[in-house]
Amino acid sequence: MYVKTGCGSMKSRTGPRHAASWDAQSITGELAVILVSTRNPLNIGAAARAVANFGFSDLRLVDPYDVAFREAVSAVGGAHVLQSARVFGSLAEATADCSLILGTTAGQHRVPKLSIERLEAGAEAARRHEGRVGLLFGSEKFGLSNEDMSHCHGLLRIATSPGTPSMNLGQAVAVCLYELVREARVAEVRVEPRIAPVSGEDAEQITRMLFEVLEKSGYTNRITAVSTEQKIRRWVRRLEIRTRDAPLLMGMLRQILWKFGKPQ
Repeated sequence: MYVKTGCGSMKSRTGPRHAASWDAQSITGELAVILVSTRNPLNIGAAARAVANFGFSDLRLVDPYDVAFREAVSAVGGAHVLQSARVFGSLAEATADCSLILGTTAGQHRVPKLSIERLEAGAEAARRHEGRVGLLFGSEKFGLSNEDMSHCHGLLRIATSPGTPSMNLGQAVAVCLYELVREARVAEVRVEPRIAPVSGEDAEQITRMLFEVLEKSGYTNRITAVSTEQKIRRWVRRLEIRTRDAPLLMGMLRQILWKFGKPQ
């Protein structure tokens, strides 16, 4: 029913793209809907149907409750999305080929380190983006964690009533995808192509190398290591490094690491 995969298989897609997805895909290049730690099979099925409703096909799940995923077989109209859905063990693997990662949040239960934009602004950014976009949805109970958010370039919020800010997962996916496709005709007028930003995989590699440099230099310590790594990950994504610059930056970091390891 589904393909369990990892970072190494991100180069090739699993299964054919649904025939109706061309119009939606023309808006964002390729968009992946990513569900993190989902537990309810009805929500998975509803999300799959919403993906199909708006012409997309790439559904990814990060560490889902296995029983829920196996029971999510009754997604009317979304069966082909579920059949080609891929499961990843970590968010870093699921977003490795995404050069723009947008998380969704009600913004009520924790204070994120990123600014929260209204959905309309985020959808506009996604439509203009030249590379693959990852749209993240957290678990039904807790939403996205701070660790999850550290992988994001930005956070989006649906303008719900303050009294009831949270939405059902399937509904939230549907609203976000509708906002992406509703101005498809306007978005077909493209600006001059820009140099593509680095993929999530390269951004994560730069993050790990930079963190290792800071460790070896004595900048970090074991007490604050986790929060420091999250800060570095967010900072790297704010830099919006382009593909042509990534090899140069990684080459610099490799040279620094080699110098640290060289006997004095």
